[in-house]
Amino acid sequence: MDLGKVGVWSFAFEFQPWGQVAEAAAELEELGYGAIWYPEAVGREALVQAALFLGATKRVVIASGIANIYARDAMTAAAGYRTLAEVWPDRFLFGLGVSHAHLVTGLRGHEYSTPYRKMVAYLEEMDRAIYKAVAPSVEPLRVLAALGPKMLALAATRSRGAHPYFVPVSHTVKAREILGQGPLLAPELAFVLERDAEKARAVARAHMSVYLKAPNYINNLLRLGYTEDDVARGGSDRLVDDLVAWGSVEDVVARVAAHHAAGADHVCLQALSADPTALPMDAYREMAVALALKAVR
Repeated sequence: MDLGKVGVWSFAFEFQPWGQVAEAAAELEELGYGAIWYPEAVGREALVQAALFLGATKRVVIASGIANIYARDAMTAAAGYRTLAEVWPDRFLFGLGVSHAHLVTGLRGHEYSTPYRKMVAYLEEMDRAIYKAVAPSVEPLRVLAALGPKMLALAATRSRGAHPYFVPVSHTVKAREILGQGPLLAPELAFVLERDAEKARAVARAHMSVYLKAPNYINNLLRLGYTEDDVARGGSDRLVDDLVAWGSVEDVVARVAAHHAAGADHVCLQALSADPTALPMDAYREMAVALALKAVR
């Protein structure tokens, strides 16, 4: 499976009619992005959406970022990604994560277990799952949403690798050290094509506000050396600037290069704009040119 060096990650897919998403996905493929990543929260179901993306494109890898393991039991998950792998060999990457307590307990009504133990048990159940349909010709691949050392180590041994979200370059350095050489490391990177610091940080903070309420992300940032003041009141300028690349296309290219230099194999670019429901295709077009994606694909 070839993800290329750069992919697209977008929550904004959820806010567009599927016909527009399909057109955007086809264009992103032609622009040279190696993978299209999409979330799962309270919108489209992850495996159904994967099939829709795969059907709308020809070559690009489609990756869930991240499918919630509480949304389906392990046997269903195993059957789902094997079904997709049979029809579209080497094109679906199944990203799995433990989500967050408020989403699991509050919205889904499940008991939120210890994340690491829950993931270990889930992966074991997936691997044991009975599947009597036609087997895929190529083994399907999965990655884990991993932030802390234990989950990163698990990602290295029980999956293709890790997809960290909402992380600075310093996390990529530590993640590569824990994963070792070989496992995939595909961090997400949000960016704003805006040179005015005040405007750019305002867009960034609006995006970050959701994640700075989640203990999993806050704990990870504190573990990386950020302070309680950094994660309070929408995030300090230092935190904003470390998590969201902003400025010119050259500034964003430099941040992508920093993640690659730190050990990332693939960087998932998430374009942000003042309207969080808009799909900022112009930003992805500009970045494709700046990154010379067609030349490297």
